[in-house]
Amino acid sequence: MATKLPIEPVVVVGMGWAGGIIASELTKAGIKVVGLERGKERKMSDYLMVHDELRFQHREELMQDLSKETVTHRNNNKMRALPMRQYGTFIVGDGLGGAGSHWNGQTYRFLPYDFEIKTMTEKRYGKNKIKAEYPLQDWGITYDELEPYYDTFEKMSGISGETVELYGHRSNPYPTKPMLKTPVLEEFEKATKKLGYKPYMIPSGNLSENYENPDGVSRAACQYCAYCENFGCEYGAKADPVVTVLPVAQGTGNLDLRTHANVTRILNDGTKATGVIYVDTLTGEEFEQPAEVVVVASYVFNNARLLLNSRLGKPYDPANGTGVIGKNYCYQVSSGYSTLFYNDREFNLYAGAGALGIEIPEFTGDNFDHTNENFIHGAGIRSTQYGNRPIANNNVPIGTPSWGKEFKEQSITYTNSILQVKSQGASMPHRQNYIDLDPTYKDAYGMPLLRITYDYTEQDNALVKYMAKVTRSIAEEMGPDHIDTVGEQAPFNVNVDTNTHNTGGVIMGAEPETSAINSYQQMWDAENVFVVGASAFPHNSCFNPTGTLGALSYRAAEGIEKYLKQGGSLV
Repeated sequence: MATKLPIEPVVVVGMGWAGGIIASELTKAGIKVVGLERGKERKMSDYLMVHDELRFQHREELMQDLSKETVTHRNNNKMRALPMRQYGTFIVGDGLGGAGSHWNGQTYRFLPYDFEIKTMTEKRYGKNKIKAEYPLQDWGITYDELEPYYDTFEKMSGISGETVELYGHRSNPYPTKPMLKTPVLEEFEKATKKLGYKPYMIPSGNLSENYENPDGVSRAACQYCAYCENFGCEYGAKADPVVTVLPVAQGTGNLDLRTHANVTRILNDGTKATGVIYVDTLTGEEFEQPAEVVVVASYVFNNARLLLNSRLGKPYDPANGTGVIGKNYCYQVSSGYSTLFYNDREFNLYAGAGALGIEIPEFTGDNFDHTNENFIHGAGIRSTQYGNRPIANNNVPIGTPSWGKEFKEQSITYTNSILQVKSQGASMPHRQNYIDLDPTYKDAYGMPLLRITYDYTEQDNALVKYMAKVTRSIAEEMGPDHIDTVGEQAPFNVNVDTNTHNTGGVIMGAEPETSAINSYQQMWDAENVFVVGASAFPHNSCFNPTGTLGALSYRAAEGIEKYLKQGGSLV
């Protein structure tokens, strides 16, 4: 039987970006918060002089232990879902900071078009442009309404960047200047300018200069060491909850942070939550933490899974399109890229940073005419320099044997001579792409695993073919000796696809019939439950999700404060 603890004003499940922002804002306002994190505690000093590719990149030390909890996947509901046993597509963070510790740092804003995508698409192209099997919807908030929260997140995390004309207005410039433009990025810049495009440096959570944020947190500039994705930053240069918002919350004395605390259920009567049940993963003891407000701020998958296992909200039914929990699961469409091979040129590809890159805006959102295209939205076309690592880096032209003399020769030839023109496309919801509870498989605590039913769609395939032509034209302008272009989208494979941007499942909107939460991330069906994170996105844009997740988290924190004072629905 669970040990019952004293009631607290707020309990937050998950202490990554969403949970850290909410804990910081509420505790600064004098509100007591219990923060529950199922992984271990982490701090910046844990990463000092630890550039260990094998440990972090290949053995995934910062990730969830798949032997204790994983997800299952199938491409459609006629298949049997099987557990993911090794990390490929998804790298789910575990521990203080969550995915905010191991992310790359690319910090875009979504477009004004994203937040009113259904309305704007129908206005420009007519209602027949959006096919019936794509349950596209507006977000229940506009870009202009969310813009101040974007600004707050960027100032807190010190985002480095430059203003882009084709995107929404900004109340302030980025707080720090863009990152350094390397010879690799200059090649892309020169080619795209010749083609008439307007390249810009990717907005970066890797600091371009020393910076002190409005909370008084000082951080050092990026050293371009290339150990960003899957790694914690030893300098604190990469924006991370562990070095930004969490120290602020802890400094107030109002945060009770409990690590190794795995929440298994939200206690509720169907209309209101009373608290949570969690297990101490070190001792196996079970505790009940009562609270006036429950904030679910873990990863996309766990947000939906926790609600489903707690019977909060109506589960989505793909047969008739009713229900909301599990609806509009989206991913990202990353084929359509071109790889460039040079025989007589070399670049310093082992230096870099997770958000060191350059992009063009002309093919994002609705910035180009879709009248004659079998898809909507678009893709970010970019070139990046993350920094190659010795074990993982071994690219050769398509058709090269995967072992033997020729493989070795090609590997050596192109070690420092491969560039890419990448395409990261938006992911639109499809009626048959969703998440629910797996009827067969359970985790180490006997709770059903999350099941993903997902495959790429006709929309995705058309987008990839279009963007492949764009990346190919840019690649040709860059003058390599050989180009490989991936112009077709293969079926989704959970162990192969490598984009990590999962969204949806607990989506926001203006009506409870089509969404699970309102614009403050407050559940329609349980007014004292707030579900915060990329699970709120009704679709995924062509940009990385963290900036929008951060903005929505600041708005949610504002909403929670209002709710504690006045109660009831906030919209």
